[in-house]
Formats: sequence, structure tokens, C-alpha cells
Amino acid sequence: MDSPLLTRLFRQLFSRRACQSLRSHSKLPSRIQGTTRHGQSRSLSSTGGRRDAAGDSKRNESNWQQRTDLFPLDMSEEYQKYPMVSADQLRGRRERPRRVKMLARDFIEDSLYNPSYGYFSKQVVIFTPGEPFVFNSIEDEPEFHLLLGQRYTEFEDKLDATAPNESRQLWHTPTELFRPYYGEAIARYLITNYKLSQYPYHDLIIYEMGAGNGTLMLNILDYIRSTEPSVYHRTKFKIIEISSSLAKLQASQLLRSANSRGHASKVEIINKSIFEWNTVVPSPCFFLAMEVFDNFAHDAIRYDPLTEEPLQGTVLIDNAGEFHEFYTPHIDPVASRFLRVRHAATSGHYPLPLPQSKILRKLRARMPFMANLSDPEYIPTRLMQFFDILGKYFPSHRLLTSDFHDLPDTIKGVNAPVVQTRYQRRTVPVTTPYVHQGYFDILFPTDFSVMELMYRAITGKLTRVLSHEEFLRRWAYVEETETKNGENPLLSWYKNASVLTTV
Repeated sequence: MDSPLLTRLFRQLFSRRACQSLRSHSKLPSRIQGTTRHGQSRSLSSTGGRRDAAGDSKRNESNWQQRTDLFPLDMSEEYQKYPMVSADQLRGRRERPRRVKMLARDFIEDSLYNPSYGYFSKQVVIFTPGEPFVFNSIEDEPEFHLLLGQRYTEFEDKLDATAPNESRQLWHTPTELFRPYYGEAIARYLITNYKLSQYPYHDLIIYEMGAGNGTLMLNILDYIRSTEPSVYHRTKFKIIEISSSLAKLQASQLLRSANSRGHASKVEIINKSIFEWNTVVPSPCFFLAMEVFDNFAHDAIRYDPLTEEPLQGTVLIDNAGEFHEFYTPHIDPVASRFLRVRHAATSGHYPLPLPQSKILRKLRARMPFMANLSDPEYIPTRLMQFFDILGKYFPSHRLLTSDFHDLPDTIKGVNAPVVQTRYQRRTVPVTTPYVHQGYFDILFPTDFSVMELMYRAITGKLTRVLSHEEFLRRWAYVEETETKNGENPLLSWYKNASVLTTV
């Protein structure tokens, strides 16, 4: 049902030369390219599309329109009429909703995680390069990139031979690229810190959220079994996976060989969202969250340039499936709490999408066609709720997380995401998160300088933030990933990532 619709969609996108968001990119998914490189509502229409009913062409000329988007359709009547729904209410739906409105974070959550049409539930394929790369036999990083591209082509050719798919969503992670060396570095961190603080009084309990193919789990368990048998005897590995398809894949990976089947008694795969967790785990444990913060839902906030009043974003989905953006000064309790906790934890030091000079703001507001609201700020409300879960249900946890602190080609705004899809093996970035649900990756950077302080405030724990390279220099055997000319992709790739650990 979706395939013909999506084919028409992408053909229209590629036929419009004026669309500046459709730039030609490498065939490799850009998610991996870390080495380079409206009470009273103010509305911002996200489309120039048709009216959802009779094609009425009336325009919104009120003082509340976002003046940079000239003459958007007046959807205020529909905004008052359509019901507000949440991502949780839509989890049982098999079709994308219409004639509703929802908070930006609920739209993003639904787009990424809805069990029937969500990006991670139905679309994602995680690249596996086959046999591990033998870096010591590779001349340099350009040769490694060439070999990676060849394996990508072979991997996707094999998939197309059985199930052709022009819109396959394919990407990979450092765990897959640098298998098993990346996982072994994580294992050394876990073993050392377990021995220092918990052994022999407690078991080594490891939780991993969003485990992908299950490769990191297997690499960690393999390493512990081969180097620390006494620790392995006391190891328990629990995966928390929201995607049913990925949970099944992880289970099959665990049973694919005699070597991996040996870990079966150590592993439990829990197919549920971390945000549905309601069981207290009193025992000390390590909690792994590798490249998952970037896909947590965010709220969209704009500010009145003169009063600095925040307004929260809502998305209206009309009868034709078009999206229209509204902003209201009535902030819901979750976003309101985020703003309060952030302000307290950081003593008010965090970036905002407003010029610092109030005089400059007043002058700009008087200029014709200037926006009457600021650019959007995307606040990680779901990440705050994740910290709540850790503090309430995992009181003795130690967090290890890695994610992007910076991303190229983001859309406009503070802490704004990259929104992209793949079509005919090309990455297609777009300029709004309000796109056909389930076919676009919505990928946010993490401001570790702010979120580290919020994590501390919510959980009461101390932390350390290192660059990706600094962490791996401490825990990886870096000589294993060095090329012949001395370059090291394990260290030089993912320069835009940081690692946060509980100490």
C-alpha cells in the first residue's frame, strides 16, 4: 500500500529542481559520516498544500501568522475542531492519522516508533559488513572507505536480489563497522569498573537499550567469556528493545552459531519501550545507551522576540494528510518541567534562538516581512523522561552512553535535527521534521554540556564526558584498528560524538 505512494512522492521530489533540500549525497547513509565534515495560537504552515476540505483558498492574515512563511492557509478553524492525540493513543493504529493535532514530540515519536508504520518498526535495515575488517592490512583510510562502499553495494545487491526496495532505509553503527574491537573496548570498561566497585558482592548486570542487530551484546559477552571466566559466570545481559522486528533479529543472532548459543542463558530480550518500564531494579547495574538519544522525541519551542515568552509547537494533520504547524503559549507539563529543570541545573546558561540584544530584537520586529517568532528550539523532553526512569527504577545504575554532539546538514533552529531518507541508494535530506511518517530518520544532536547537568540534577549522580576518541584511547586496543600508514579509523571517525559515563 505504501510503496506506490512513496514512489510517486520521491519522483515528485526529484523532479523539482527548485527544492533546495534535495542535494545529491554519497550513497553511504549520511548518518555515519562523522569524520567530515498556536489559547491563542500562532500558526506556521509547513506546506503550501491544498486545503483539506473544499479547496478553500482563504489566507491567514492575522497578527498571529509566522510572517516568514507568506500567506499560509488559515487552518485555525480546523485547529479548534480537530482532537488532540498522543503517540501512545496511536500505537494501536495501523494507518497514519488524519484530521488530528498532536504535540511535536508526539508526532516525532509516532513517526519513528509506531508499531505499524514507524521508521524503526518497519523500515530500518542495519548494515552488517560481513567478516570484520582487518585494518592492519588496509593501506589507509581512503582504502577503508572504498572497501566499506564495496561491502555496502554487495550487501544491498543481495537484499535486492530477493526483495527489491528503492526506499530501503539502511545505515550502520560503529559497533558494526569496527566489530569486534568497538565492543571489546566497551567490555573492558565494564569489567574494570565492575571489579573496582561491585565484584565479588554483586553480579555483573548489563542493560542495553536499543541493541540494533545484537552485535554489541555478542561482542561484549564473547570478550568477557574469553578473558574473565569468573566474571562471565556472574554476568547477566538484558536488552530493552521497543521494536518487535529488531527484538526478533537479536534473538535469532543469539542462536545463529554454537558460539553465540553459548550465551543464551545469560541473555534476556525485553520487547518493550523503556518509557513503559515500571519495575524497580535495586541491584547495581550498567546501562548502555549507544546512539539512541539522537532518536528520542523532542518538543518544538519558539519564543516571542520581545517578551521571550515560549510557545509550544503542535502539528495539525489535515484531511489530505498535509501538515500545518501551530504554536501556543500554553506549555504542557512535560515541556514546562524541562524548561524549569534546565534553567535550574544550568543556572540559566544555555543557548536560545534569540539575539542577545533586546534593542536588536525590537528593530528586527519592526522590519517588514520579519518573523514574529524566533527560530525553533528543539528540547529533548523524552531524554529528560529517560533520566527520570533511570533515577526512579534503576537507582544503582551506571550509565554509559555515546551520541552525536554535532550533526551536519541540520534543519533550521537550535538543537535542530537532520531529517533524511534514502531513495535509490541516495540520501535525501529535507528541511522539516513534519514529513511522511515512518520513511524519514529524524536525528537530533545532544548538547552534552546541558544534558550532563540535567542528568546530574535528576539522578543525583556524578558524570564524566569524553570525546569519542578520548574514550576509545582509554579502553580500546587501538593498534588493532591502525592501517598500514598509521591512520586509525576507529579514532578518526565519529569525531562529532561524545561519551558520557556515570562515575
